[in-house]
Amino acid sequence: MKFALFSMLLASAAAFQAPMSPKVSSTQVSETVADLEALAEKANPIVKFYDPMNLSESDFYGWGSEGTIGWLRQSEIKHGRIAMFAFVGYIVHANGIHWPWPMQTDGTGWPTGNSAPEIWDNMSTAAKWQIFVVISMLEVWDECGGGVVPHYTKGRKPGQYPSFEVLRANIGHPLFDLYDPFNLSKNMSQEKKDKRLVAEINNGRLAMLGIFGFLSEGKIEGSVPVLKGIIPHYGGEVMQPFEGQFSYFS
Repeated sequence: MKFALFSMLLASAAAFQAPMSPKVSSTQVSETVADLEALAEKANPIVKFYDPMNLSESDFYGWGSEGTIGWLRQSEIKHGRIAMFAFVGYIVHANGIHWPWPMQTDGTGWPTGNSAPEIWDNMSTAAKWQIFVVISMLEVWDECGGGVVPHYTKGRKPGQYPSFEVLRANIGHPLFDLYDPFNLSKNMSQEKKDKRLVAEINNGRLAMLGIFGFLSEGKIEGSVPVLKGIIPHYGGEVMQPFEGQFSYFS
């Protein structure tokens, strides 16, 4: 089990390593400070461009300014998407909403608890492993660009998740792409697409604040006054997903 965890962590660590050059045609990097300034004004016309730490002028891992900006934008978009999942998931589980059938094939029902984090703690270790393994596989596919598109530090549009077309063509399995699996946006105007991308960024930022507001109030009662009495106290550790079940260092 520990070897499996170590292997999964190695795979996930690809997101923090300098990527290998993908076997695709060269793509001109277009993420510049000017692009950030234009995007910032669209996302928030009042605050506009705000970079007190000068991250937009940094050079991570020798990627250059443009590559670093691509990495930072990809990170924000990805964290925003995950936060939106987490925010909605927290509300769903906090209200006891689940599928009408048992969670496991042996008839085991859905876990219960006073809060969403407690419900997670009460899930079986096997169920948690399934979630983490799938996440790791999706992360590796993203970092590899699906073998088709370049890395987001080398020209790929930040937030663009690689298609599963390569897998569909080679194994014949009807895998649906994560974004627009039924290609409903093919006739959408570029203006509308750009507007939706800005909305996604703003929604992601709000979701990041929202989910951490839930977690903060659950851990330290009264830390988020508007949530006082709404979010129940949670005595566990949200950063220890296998708390009480498994520890790599034990």
